[in-house]
Amino acid sequence: MDTHRGAAAGLELRHLRCLTAVIDAGSFTDAAIELGVSQAAVSRNLLALEKILGVRLLHRTSRAVAPTPAGVQVLARARLLLSGADELVNEAAAGHARLHIGHAWSAFGRHTTEFQRRWHRSHPGTELRLIRHNAPTGGLAEGLCDIAVIRAPLDLKSWSHALVGHERRVLALASDDPWARRRSVRIDEIATRTLAIDRRTGTTTMNLWPGTAQPVVEYTHDIDDWLAAIATGRCVGVTPQATAAQYRRDGITYRSVRDAAPVPVHLMWRHQDAHPATHAAVALAIELYRDGVRAPAG
Repeated sequence: MDTHRGAAAGLELRHLRCLTAVIDAGSFTDAAIELGVSQAAVSRNLLALEKILGVRLLHRTSRAVAPTPAGVQVLARARLLLSGADELVNEAAAGHARLHIGHAWSAFGRHTTEFQRRWHRSHPGTELRLIRHNAPTGGLAEGLCDIAVIRAPLDLKSWSHALVGHERRVLALASDDPWARRRSVRIDEIATRTLAIDRRTGTTTMNLWPGTAQPVVEYTHDIDDWLAAIATGRCVGVTPQATAAQYRRDGITYRSVRDAAPVPVHLMWRHQDAHPATHAAVALAIELYRDGVRAPAG
């Protein structure tokens, strides 16, 4: 085991590049030209690779070069490793040219499309990707995004963050529910119903009902599970208005909860190594939420 580990430590990408170049070019001379090195360097790298692996990789004649059976197997694996290395370099080089914004349920709600349009217009050199991750930090803690949209109650002390706006709460219910004919619902009325709650990434807690009268709770696992429970009619759900904007489903109706505190919307990012476009994204989100507040109802 230790011998194999030591051999692997001596393996370098230049060894593998020389092997693939010789096979593809058909000769050491042409491989050297393609790689921009001397023919002697190609020969040294191939000999070093054979020594590291302990097998002969090439049949050499005065006219041609062909892989041995072992060489065929090594060549296939070498191409995979080289391809992965090239992808790694490309992704690292393009890291700041792409901005990933993660979210657990919805991105910017009714502002999402306008956010994307303005971003592409103002920052054509930075590709924007909005990605849903079923995690409390929207994928930020897992390293899956550069910035996260956060609505759920969360300790923000470990992160850099900015409040970009607020969203009113709405009630999600089955479209054939008697309450669907109403324009709004009071928060205390909901205590008489069974409430679907996603305690991992949802925004609703029992703090909305501080008294003794609290709804019966059915816990769900993600937004799709939450919507499915509500569509059956056995549950209702309280959620930010952004959910209603991004998850319009047949069989689901949203109605305003007129006396519930609004939900704060934060953007959150890592203290260290923040994406260069972070503050531009924060500024755009704040602008859209501010303008949205000023917009006429409906």
